Amino acid sequence: MSEKDERPIIVKRRKAGGHGHHGGAWKIAYADFMTAMMAFFLLMWLLSSVSSKELTGIAEYFRTPLKVALTGGRNAADNSGVIPGGGTDTTRTDGQKSRGDQVRSRQATTAELAERADAQRLRELKARIEKAIENNPTLRQFRKQLLIDVTTEGLRIQIVDDQNRPMFANASAQVQPYMRDILREIGKSLNDVPNRISLSGHTDATAYAQGDKSYSNWELSADRANASRRELIAGGLDGDKVLRVVGLASTVPLDRDDAYNPINRRISIIVLNRRAEASVKHEGDQPTIDATNARGSGADAVNAAISGVLPPGVPSPPSPPAAPAAPGENGAAAR
Repeated sequence: MSEKDERPIIVKRRKAGGHGHHGGAWKIAYADFMTAMMAFFLLMWLLSSVSSKELTGIAEYFRTPLKVALTGGRNAADNSGVIPGGGTDTTRTDGQKSRGDQVRSRQATTAELAERADAQRLRELKARIEKAIENNPTLRQFRKQLLIDVTTEGLRIQIVDDQNRPMFANASAQVQPYMRDILREIGKSLNDVPNRISLSGHTDATAYAQGDKSYSNWELSADRANASRRELIAGGLDGDKVLRVVGLASTVPLDRDDAYNPINRRISIIVLNRRAEASVKHEGDQPTIDATNARGSGADAVNAAISGVLPPGVPSPPSPPAAPAAPGENGAAAR
Protein backbone atom coordinates (compact mmCIF):
# COMPACT_ATOMS: atom_id res chain seq x y z
CA MET A 1 0.00 0.00 0.00
CA SER A 2 1.39 3.25 -0.95
CA GLU A 3 1.76 6.09 1.50
CA LYS A 4 -0.75 8.15 -0.45
CA ASP A 5 -3.56 5.77 0.42
CA GLU A 6 -3.22 6.17 4.22
CA ARG A 7 -5.83 8.44 5.84
CA PRO A 8 -4.95 10.54 8.84
CA ILE A 9 -6.57 9.60 12.19
CA ILE A 10 -8.13 12.61 13.90
CA VAL A 11 -8.93 12.34 17.65
CA LYS A 12 -11.26 15.00 19.00
CA ARG A 13 -10.90 15.66 22.73
CA ARG A 14 -13.21 17.96 24.64
CA LYS A 15 -11.67 20.19 27.17
CA ALA A 16 -13.30 20.06 30.61
CA GLY A 17 -14.74 23.41 31.60
CA GLY A 18 -16.87 24.78 34.53
CA HIS A 19 -20.13 23.23 35.73
CA GLY A 20 -22.97 24.05 33.47
CA HIS A 21 -26.27 25.67 34.54
CA HIS A 22 -28.64 23.09 36.11
CA GLY A 23 -31.90 25.20 35.88
CA GLY A 24 -34.19 26.86 38.55
CA ALA A 25 -36.50 23.99 39.55
CA TRP A 26 -34.97 23.74 43.02
CA LYS A 27 -35.82 27.41 43.71
CA ILE A 28 -39.49 26.78 43.06
CA ALA A 29 -39.48 23.78 45.39
CA TYR A 30 -37.72 25.80 48.09
CA ALA A 31 -40.23 28.64 47.74
CA ASP A 32 -43.12 26.19 48.10
CA PHE A 33 -41.51 24.71 51.19
CA MET A 34 -41.05 28.14 52.83
CA THR A 35 -44.63 29.12 52.00
CA ALA A 36 -45.93 25.92 53.58
CA MET A 37 -43.83 26.49 56.70
CA MET A 38 -45.07 30.07 57.01
CA ALA A 39 -48.69 28.92 56.66
CA PHE A 40 -48.12 26.21 59.26
CA PHE A 41 -46.64 28.54 61.85
CA LEU A 42 -49.33 31.12 61.13
CA LEU A 43 -51.97 28.44 61.76
CA MET A 44 -50.27 27.44 65.01
CA TRP A 45 -50.27 31.07 66.15
CA LEU A 46 -53.92 31.53 65.31
CA LEU A 47 -54.94 28.34 67.11
CA SER A 48 -53.05 29.40 70.21
CA SER A 49 -54.84 32.79 70.32
CA VAL A 50 -58.47 31.59 70.14
CA SER A 51 -60.62 30.25 72.97
CA SER A 52 -61.56 26.63 73.48
CA LYS A 53 -65.15 27.28 72.43
CA GLU A 54 -64.00 28.79 69.13
CA LEU A 55 -61.79 25.76 68.56
CA THR A 56 -64.84 23.59 69.15
CA GLY A 57 -66.73 25.57 66.50
CA ILE A 58 -63.90 25.14 63.99
CA ALA A 59 -63.72 21.41 64.66
CA GLU A 60 -67.48 21.12 64.25
CA TYR A 61 -67.28 22.84 60.88
CA PHE A 62 -64.69 20.39 59.55
CA ARG A 63 -66.59 17.41 60.97
CA THR A 64 -69.67 18.39 58.95
CA PRO A 65 -68.31 19.96 55.74
CA LEU A 66 -71.59 19.37 53.85
CA LYS A 67 -73.68 21.26 56.36
CA VAL A 68 -73.55 24.46 54.33
CA ALA A 69 -74.64 22.69 51.15
CA LEU A 70 -77.45 20.84 52.90
CA THR A 71 -78.82 23.80 54.86
CA GLY A 72 -78.42 26.44 52.19
CA GLY A 73 -75.48 28.49 53.38
CA ARG A 74 -75.30 31.07 56.18
CA ASN A 75 -78.32 30.05 58.23
CA ALA A 76 -77.55 27.03 60.35
CA ALA A 77 -75.29 28.42 63.02
CA ASP A 78 -74.26 31.81 61.76
CA ASN A 79 -74.78 33.47 65.12
CA SER A 80 -72.66 31.09 67.16
CA GLY A 81 -70.19 29.38 64.81
CA VAL A 82 -66.70 30.70 64.15
CA ILE A 83 -66.92 29.81 60.46
CA PRO A 84 -70.18 30.78 58.66
CA GLY A 85 -72.44 27.74 58.40
CA GLY A 86 -70.54 25.69 60.97
CA GLY A 87 -70.14 25.75 64.70
CA THR A 88 -72.67 24.92 67.35
CA ASP A 89 -76.37 25.51 66.94
CA THR A 90 -77.92 28.65 68.41
CA THR A 91 -80.31 26.53 70.47
CA ARG A 92 -77.42 24.99 72.38
CA THR A 93 -75.99 26.41 75.56
CA ASP A 94 -72.33 25.97 74.57
CA GLY A 95 -70.40 27.89 71.94
CA GLN A 96 -70.31 31.64 71.48
CA LYS A 97 -73.14 33.86 72.66
CA SER A 98 -75.85 34.66 70.17
CA ARG A 99 -76.60 38.24 69.22
CA GLY A 100 -79.75 38.20 71.37
CA ASP A 101 -77.72 37.17 74.42
CA GLN A 102 -75.21 39.92 73.74
CA VAL A 103 -77.96 42.55 73.45
CA ARG A 104 -79.60 41.34 76.67
CA SER A 105 -76.23 41.36 78.40
CA ARG A 106 -75.59 44.95 77.32
CA GLN A 107 -79.06 45.99 78.47
CA ALA A 108 -78.56 44.32 81.85
CA THR A 109 -75.21 46.05 82.24
CA THR A 110 -76.75 49.44 81.39
CA ALA A 111 -79.59 48.92 83.87
CA GLU A 112 -77.16 47.83 86.57
CA LEU A 113 -75.00 50.91 86.03
CA ALA A 114 -78.08 53.14 86.18
CA GLU A 115 -79.18 51.55 89.46
CA ARG A 116 -75.72 52.02 90.93
CA ALA A 117 -75.69 55.68 89.93
CA ASP A 118 -79.18 56.09 91.39
CA ALA A 119 -78.12 54.54 94.70
CA GLN A 120 -75.06 56.79 94.81
CA ARG A 121 -77.23 59.89 94.30
CA LEU A 122 -79.51 58.85 97.16
CA ARG A 123 -76.56 58.27 99.49
CA GLU A 124 -75.21 61.71 98.65
CA LEU A 125 -78.66 63.22 99.25
CA LYS A 126 -78.82 61.51 102.66
CA ALA A 127 -75.47 63.04 103.60
CA ARG A 128 -76.57 66.53 102.45
CA ILE A 129 -79.81 66.39 104.46
CA GLU A 130 -78.01 65.20 107.58
CA LYS A 131 -75.44 67.97 107.15
CA ALA A 132 -78.18 70.57 106.68
CA ILE A 133 -79.86 69.41 109.90
CA GLU A 134 -76.60 69.56 111.84
CA ASN A 135 -75.78 73.03 110.52
CA ASN A 136 -79.22 74.42 111.41
CA PRO A 137 -79.52 75.13 115.16
CA THR A 138 -83.31 75.15 114.94
CA LEU A 139 -83.47 71.69 113.33
CA ARG A 140 -80.64 70.16 115.35
CA GLN A 141 -82.78 69.97 118.49
CA PHE A 142 -85.31 67.81 116.60
CA ARG A 143 -82.68 65.34 115.32
CA LYS A 144 -84.12 62.48 117.39
CA GLN A 145 -87.44 62.82 115.59
CA LEU A 146 -85.83 62.40 112.17
CA LEU A 147 -85.13 58.86 110.96
CA ILE A 148 -83.21 58.72 107.67
CA ASP A 149 -82.29 55.42 106.04
CA VAL A 150 -81.98 53.76 102.63
CA THR A 151 -84.52 51.03 101.82
CA THR A 152 -85.31 48.92 98.78
CA GLU A 153 -87.61 51.72 97.56
CA GLY A 154 -85.10 54.51 97.97
CA LEU A 155 -84.13 57.11 100.57
CA ARG A 156 -86.70 57.19 103.39
CA ILE A 157 -87.03 60.24 105.63
CA GLN A 158 -89.40 59.70 108.56
CA ILE A 159 -90.50 62.51 110.85
CA VAL A 160 -91.89 60.83 113.94
CA ASP A 161 -94.09 62.26 116.66
CA ASP A 162 -92.98 62.77 120.21
CA GLN A 163 -95.18 62.65 123.29
CA ASN A 164 -94.03 66.10 124.37
CA ARG A 165 -93.57 67.52 120.88
CA PRO A 166 -96.33 66.51 118.41
CA MET A 167 -95.99 67.31 114.71
CA PHE A 168 -99.64 68.26 114.25
CA ALA A 169 -102.34 69.71 116.40
CA ASN A 170 -104.32 67.12 118.33
CA ALA A 171 -106.67 65.17 116.02
CA SER A 172 -105.96 67.65 113.24
CA ALA A 173 -103.87 68.13 110.09
CA GLN A 174 -102.66 71.56 111.22
CA VAL A 175 -98.85 71.56 111.00
CA GLN A 176 -96.92 72.74 114.06
CA PRO A 177 -94.32 75.52 113.49
CA TYR A 178 -91.27 73.32 114.11
CA MET A 179 -92.66 70.66 111.78
CA ARG A 180 -93.11 73.34 109.12
CA ASP A 181 -89.43 74.32 109.42
CA ILE A 182 -88.30 70.71 109.06
CA LEU A 183 -90.44 70.06 105.98
CA ARG A 184 -89.39 73.26 104.25
CA GLU A 185 -85.71 72.58 104.89
CA ILE A 186 -86.07 69.07 103.47
CA GLY A 187 -87.99 70.42 100.46
CA LYS A 188 -84.97 72.53 99.47
CA SER A 189 -82.73 69.48 99.28
CA LEU A 190 -85.12 67.19 97.40
CA ASN A 191 -84.81 69.27 94.24
CA ASP A 192 -81.13 68.32 93.97
CA VAL A 193 -82.00 64.88 92.56
CA PRO A 194 -84.30 63.96 89.64
CA ASN A 195 -86.06 61.22 91.62
CA ARG A 196 -89.81 61.37 92.32
CA ILE A 197 -91.28 61.60 95.83
CA SER A 198 -93.81 59.48 97.71
CA LEU A 199 -95.47 60.70 100.93
CA SER A 200 -97.43 58.62 103.41
CA GLY A 201 -99.14 59.59 106.65
CA HIS A 202 -99.35 57.26 109.65
CA THR A 203 -101.26 57.33 112.93
CA ASP A 204 -101.27 55.20 116.06
CA ALA A 205 -104.06 52.77 116.91
CA THR A 206 -106.00 55.25 119.02
CA ALA A 207 -109.47 55.52 117.52
CA TYR A 208 -110.53 58.92 116.21
CA ALA A 209 -113.48 59.98 118.38
CA GLN A 210 -114.21 63.57 117.33
CA GLY A 211 -116.41 65.07 114.71
CA ASP A 212 -118.18 63.08 112.04
CA LYS A 213 -118.19 59.32 112.49
CA SER A 214 -117.10 58.85 108.90
CA TYR A 215 -113.85 60.75 109.60
CA SER A 216 -111.37 58.17 110.91
CA ASN A 217 -107.61 57.66 111.16
CA TRP A 218 -107.61 56.93 107.45
CA GLU A 219 -108.79 60.41 106.55
CA LEU A 220 -106.61 61.98 109.26
CA SER A 221 -103.43 60.29 108.01
CA ALA A 222 -104.21 61.24 104.40
CA ASP A 223 -104.87 64.88 105.35
CA ARG A 224 -101.62 65.07 107.29
CA ALA A 225 -99.67 63.62 104.37
CA ASN A 226 -101.24 66.19 102.03
CA ALA A 227 -100.50 69.02 104.47
CA SER A 228 -96.86 67.87 104.52
CA ARG A 229 -96.83 67.95 100.73
CA ARG A 230 -97.92 71.57 100.75
CA GLU A 231 -95.16 72.49 103.21
CA LEU A 232 -92.52 70.74 101.08
CA ILE A 233 -93.66 72.72 98.04
CA ALA A 234 -93.62 75.92 100.10
CA GLY A 235 -90.00 75.13 100.95
CA GLY A 236 -89.03 74.97 97.27
CA LEU A 237 -89.92 71.43 96.13
CA ASP A 238 -91.17 71.14 92.56
CA GLY A 239 -94.79 70.00 92.81
CA ASP A 240 -94.44 67.73 89.77
CA LYS A 241 -91.89 65.60 91.63
CA VAL A 242 -94.59 64.30 94.00
CA LEU A 243 -95.74 60.97 92.60
CA ARG A 244 -97.95 59.63 95.39
CA VAL A 245 -99.61 60.86 98.61
CA VAL A 246 -101.34 58.21 100.73
CA GLY A 247 -102.76 57.80 104.20
CA LEU A 248 -102.12 54.44 105.86
CA ALA A 249 -103.74 55.05 109.27
CA SER A 250 -102.26 52.56 111.80
CA THR A 251 -101.68 49.67 109.38
CA VAL A 252 -97.88 50.08 109.25
CA PRO A 253 -96.73 50.80 112.82
CA LEU A 254 -93.13 51.76 113.49
CA ASP A 255 -93.30 50.05 116.87
CA ARG A 256 -94.84 46.67 116.12
CA ASP A 257 -95.01 45.74 119.80
CA ASP A 258 -96.97 48.81 120.88
CA ALA A 259 -99.50 50.10 118.34
CA TYR A 260 -100.32 53.05 120.67
CA ASN A 261 -96.74 54.33 120.86
CA PRO A 262 -96.54 58.02 119.80
CA ILE A 263 -93.69 57.27 117.37
CA ASN A 264 -96.22 55.44 115.19
CA ARG A 265 -97.63 58.88 114.35
CA ARG A 266 -95.29 59.99 111.60
CA ILE A 267 -94.84 61.33 108.09
CA SER A 268 -92.77 59.19 105.73
CA ILE A 269 -91.07 60.82 102.73
CA ILE A 270 -89.51 58.37 100.27
CA VAL A 271 -87.22 59.54 97.48
CA LEU A 272 -87.99 56.72 95.07
CA ASN A 273 -85.33 54.89 93.11
CA ARG A 274 -85.87 53.93 89.48
CA ARG A 275 -87.32 50.51 90.21
CA ALA A 276 -89.74 51.71 92.89
CA GLU A 277 -90.86 54.61 90.70
CA ALA A 278 -91.63 52.25 87.83
CA SER A 279 -93.54 49.98 90.21
CA VAL A 280 -95.69 52.87 91.47
CA LYS A 281 -96.43 54.03 87.93
CA HIS A 282 -97.66 50.55 86.97
CA GLU A 283 -99.80 49.99 90.05
CA GLY A 284 -102.97 50.87 88.15
CA ASP A 285 -102.21 48.73 85.11
CA GLN A 286 -105.12 46.31 84.73
CA PRO A 287 -106.27 44.20 81.78
CA THR A 288 -108.93 46.02 79.81
CA ILE A 289 -112.41 44.60 79.45
CA ASP A 290 -114.12 44.61 76.08
CA ALA A 291 -117.17 46.78 76.72
CA THR A 292 -118.79 45.54 73.51
CA ASN A 293 -118.69 41.93 74.70
CA ALA A 294 -119.91 42.96 78.12
CA ARG A 295 -122.88 44.81 76.64
CA GLY A 296 -123.53 41.93 74.32
CA SER A 297 -123.73 39.46 77.20
CA GLY A 298 -126.24 41.67 78.99
CA ALA A 299 -128.37 42.02 75.85
CA ASP A 300 -128.36 38.25 75.35
CA ALA A 301 -129.60 37.76 78.88
CA VAL A 302 -132.42 40.27 78.39
CA ASN A 303 -133.48 38.71 75.09
CA ALA A 304 -133.42 35.27 76.65
CA ALA A 305 -135.67 36.46 79.46
CA ILE A 306 -138.16 37.83 76.93
CA SER A 307 -138.16 34.98 74.43
CA GLY A 308 -137.55 32.13 76.83
CA VAL A 309 -134.66 30.84 74.67
CA LEU A 310 -131.31 30.75 76.48
CA PRO A 311 -128.12 31.67 74.62
CA PRO A 312 -125.54 28.91 74.01
CA GLY A 313 -123.50 27.93 77.04
CA VAL A 314 -126.09 29.06 79.61
CA PRO A 315 -127.49 26.14 81.65
CA SER A 316 -131.25 25.75 81.90
CA PRO A 317 -132.76 26.62 85.27
CA PRO A 318 -134.13 23.74 87.37
CA SER A 319 -137.81 22.89 86.88
CA PRO A 320 -140.14 23.96 89.72
CA PRO A 321 -141.49 21.18 91.95
CA ALA A 322 -144.83 19.64 90.92
CA ALA A 323 -147.91 20.93 92.71
CA PRO A 324 -149.53 18.50 95.16
CA ALA A 325 -152.64 16.72 93.97
CA ALA A 326 -155.97 18.19 95.06
CA PRO A 327 -158.00 15.89 97.31
CA GLY A 328 -161.10 14.34 95.86
CA GLU A 329 -159.88 14.43 92.26
CA ASN A 330 -158.29 10.96 92.05
CA GLY A 331 -154.76 12.40 92.41
CA ALA A 332 -155.06 14.77 89.46
CA ALA A 333 -153.10 17.99 89.73
CA ALA A 334 -155.10 21.13 90.44
CA ARG A 335 -155.32 23.53 87.59
